Amino acid sequence: MVRVKICCIRSQQDADLAKRYGADAIGFVSWMPSGGGQISDREIHQLAAANPEIDRFLLTCRTDPDEIRRQVLEAGTDTVQLVDNVEPRSLERLRVAIPDVSLVQVVHVTGPEAVARAREVEPYVDSILLDSGSPDGPARTFGGTGNAHDWRISAQIVEQVDRPVFLAGGLGPDNVAEAIAAARPDGVDVCSRLRRNGHLDESLLARFFEAVAGAQPV
Repeated sequence: MVRVKICCIRSQQDADLAKRYGADAIGFVSWMPSGGGQISDREIHQLAAANPEIDRFLLTCRTDPDEIRRQVLEAGTDTVQLVDNVEPRSLERLRVAIPDVSLVQVVHVTGPEAVARAREVEPYVDSILLDSGSPDGPARTFGGTGNAHDWRISAQIVEQVDRPVFLAGGLGPDNVAEAIAAARPDGVDVCSRLRRNGHLDESLLARFFEAVAGAQPV
């Protein structure tokens, strides 16, 4: 069964709604230079503490291992999602520094070079998440764009790495089944397209979970 992570959780109401529909994980977005859904480190700590029964992801754009370690330990999450490009040497240091925290490296699928990037980080992380940001562009983005990427490249990554792969980027009730069939990910991650006025919309959430349940990889 494809796992579902609901990201950009900003309130306990959103967390409760995500859990009610069967989310496997929830994500909290710390400060980013762009994008929405961000909350303070204090709010992340409070929400993480209030939801111990579900996997909790801290999203950070930091790349220094010591800074990431401090932020994760203060947040109290069991997973850290690294949205910027963290070098293998730093990932290796993180593995030693926070051995009980799952490491998820985001690979932004901007072109075929993403396959090599995923294979490069694979030995150092627990999971890989494929998104549609542009960390090296003039206006740096790390996700939450609402844009899909080329799922054919995502499928190549899923085939070539020996780690669970989450698929993100522009997913919604109307296309998540197609994305699952095309890329065959272990999980999907969704943020912007399940929201209205900044909050999770129950009708969109219900349709999304129905689409995931009915998806059949080919």
